[in-house]
Amino acid sequence: MSGPEPGTQLRLLPAERRAASGLAAIYVARMLGLFMILPVFALHAGDLAGATPTLIGIAIGAYGLTQAILQIPFGMLSDRLGRKRVIAFGLLVFAAGSILAAFADSIGWMIAGRALQGAGAVAAAIMALAADLTREEIRLRVMALIGASIGGAFALAMVMGPLLDRWIGLSGIFWTTALLAFLALAALWGWVPDPVATRRHRDAEPVADQLRRVLVDGQLLRLDVGIFSLHAILTATFVSVPLLLRDGAQFPPSDHWVLYLSVLLASFVTMVPFVILAEKHRRLRGVFLGGILALGLTELGLALAEPTALAIAILLWIFFSAFNLLEASLPSLVAKASPADAKGTAMGVYSSAQFLGAFAGGAIGGATYGAFGADGVFLLSSGLALLWLALAWSMKNPRYLGTQVVRVDLGTGSRPQVVAARLTGVRGVAEAVVVPEEGVAYLKVDRHALDRDGLARLTSRESSGVRDSAESPG
Repeated sequence: MSGPEPGTQLRLLPAERRAASGLAAIYVARMLGLFMILPVFALHAGDLAGATPTLIGIAIGAYGLTQAILQIPFGMLSDRLGRKRVIAFGLLVFAAGSILAAFADSIGWMIAGRALQGAGAVAAAIMALAADLTREEIRLRVMALIGASIGGAFALAMVMGPLLDRWIGLSGIFWTTALLAFLALAALWGWVPDPVATRRHRDAEPVADQLRRVLVDGQLLRLDVGIFSLHAILTATFVSVPLLLRDGAQFPPSDHWVLYLSVLLASFVTMVPFVILAEKHRRLRGVFLGGILALGLTELGLALAEPTALAIAILLWIFFSAFNLLEASLPSLVAKASPADAKGTAMGVYSSAQFLGAFAGGAIGGATYGAFGADGVFLLSSGLALLWLALAWSMKNPRYLGTQVVRVDLGTGSRPQVVAARLTGVRGVAEAVVVPEEGVAYLKVDRHALDRDGLARLTSRESSGVRDSAESPG
């Protein structure tokens, strides 16, 4: 086996820093393009020919349907055709969808443009390329950096959307989105390094033969329903909130960005103590359930409260505090609940459920707005949150285990099960799956209890203990 020297602090190599920063920038460019219209689209969509509330909602969430359908196939296709080729193709499709939406003068063409944006579904391929370009020992840090960039992109989009709408209008936002796609292409080819080899990474990308195993896991299915519900609620809410601010609170759209910036900054401050309580003090289940309850009560408040700018701002502060907390907690729960060698597949299914939720929230939220107005949308979202809470209540307390990958150098005649047994003998290693054809072992570890030096000694080239044990007859 190979690994870091005991006690050493691994740093990202220059190529790994370029990979992490470049791929995070590509992810941010796509997420900005998808989310910048969320706080403004409902304000303008009525001007499109053929627009109805239902079709407006579908246009907001249409990207989610194509993204959900195509992201896992695109990730698997990148194993065969090459990561960069698939990502480049996806970015061109995304740019084409943005340009089509910029030219759209009817709701039908707008839906087509948004669906085409989502068809550039390169999320899984980006994660797979990140895994190709990083060593196993620091891959988790790189994935965390990319994940943090997604959250930042969402917050930035909620502020930039109204600002750009004020300056260049809705079509200008879509032109900006197309420009971001081309800048992402430049970063892909000019900044992100080329991988030396393309390999399958079960911790970072979906694997076809693991799909059934993940889909029948009750704990993972609860989390998939959770992310579906969370993004359905988000999208449905923003079918209504921009209109409620403009028409109910008489709050000018040119100033919406100030409100969103204020509540988002406040929500990030609010969520930090709860994240610490959940992870450091291991109260994740209670914090998670509390976040769902807060989300449902906020939606109820939006339905019942007098629509003043102050009341909406306070409720949105609570909403985004709960949303950001849940958005951060759910991937952590998926990582804890997934089998050691199926994290990538579990995250792929989870992401597909997220995008399906965005589509469903837009479509159902739009139809509900047309039939019952904004209050109907908020009541529907509150009911969905409470149903989610009832389902999540039976969730088991999570095992506080993370995924770690170590490279394994198996000799001829080595027995993977013996190597796995030696690895699980290290303090803090709860599960080990050795995959000889990939040359790695996937571990589930308790990071607080992990004997890092012991694991490093076991996985170093100088230590022959594991190989000797693997090759011994008994």
